[in-house]
Amino acid sequence: MQVKRAVVPVAGLGTRFLPATKAIPKEMLTIVDRPTIQYIVEEVVASGIKDVILVTASGKAAIENHFDYSFELETFLAQKGKLDLLRIVRHISNLINVVSVRQKEPLGLGHAVMVTEQVIGSEPFAVVLGDDLVDSQIPCVHQMVEVFDEYQESVVAVQEIPESETHRYGIVEGDEVAPGIFKVTRLIEKPPAGTTSSNLAIIGRYVLRPEIYDCLHRTLPGVGGEIQLTDALDILRKERALYAYRFDGKRYDAGDKFGFLQATVNLALEHPELGGPFKEYLKELVAKL
Repeated sequence: MQVKRAVVPVAGLGTRFLPATKAIPKEMLTIVDRPTIQYIVEEVVASGIKDVILVTASGKAAIENHFDYSFELETFLAQKGKLDLLRIVRHISNLINVVSVRQKEPLGLGHAVMVTEQVIGSEPFAVVLGDDLVDSQIPCVHQMVEVFDEYQESVVAVQEIPESETHRYGIVEGDEVAPGIFKVTRLIEKPPAGTTSSNLAIIGRYVLRPEIYDCLHRTLPGVGGEIQLTDALDILRKERALYAYRFDGKRYDAGDKFGFLQATVNLALEHPELGGPFKEYLKELVAKL
């Protein structure tokens, strides 16, 4: 079974970034020189996946438009001889094949995945959350697909976090079967302090077998009254193997204001044109503090 498609849920309201997200999807907020969603899509494409299913809601048309062909803009850039910008715009519109599926009610991540069932069918697929940016030499999704190819079972991405923060994440318990790879024995969504000995937190990358859909249909509303993907995965691991992978790379929580700023600064420092001048600016700034 090969992973050929990726599901990217983008239906959230982005309330943590109000008022900026009152009229603009949070996924279109810019980090350095491109919207957050483009970083996600570029990671997917660099992992060998071209078919992307966007799980959308009302007010998210700007995301679809960003990856669509724009006749007026391309004609204008061509007429003005702005060929470098024209190449950038055409590159974006050719990045992926897009299918949009509406999540009509905000019933949780599990529900967002469930509404893609008719599109995905009986194939394995990746799920990539737009709030989590991963900066790595080898794209995080690519790393996970390699684990899936080896074990042919569902894989969730995890990172180690302080024990004091386990109540903020879905937590994985399991046995390490290879360096950085764990066979999952239990998943808990946002466990209270002291209820788990694990500090392996699930972050926004999954590669899932199609059996997850049956598990989602059997999942009752959990934390927050929503259908939690973590709860469905806990059903899945009781019926077949499930693995967690401690990925290589730096993860930024772009759904949080501080994490968004961290991503902006670090990715700006890595930018081929802006990195040098920005680093000098930061040095001058720190010297004045």
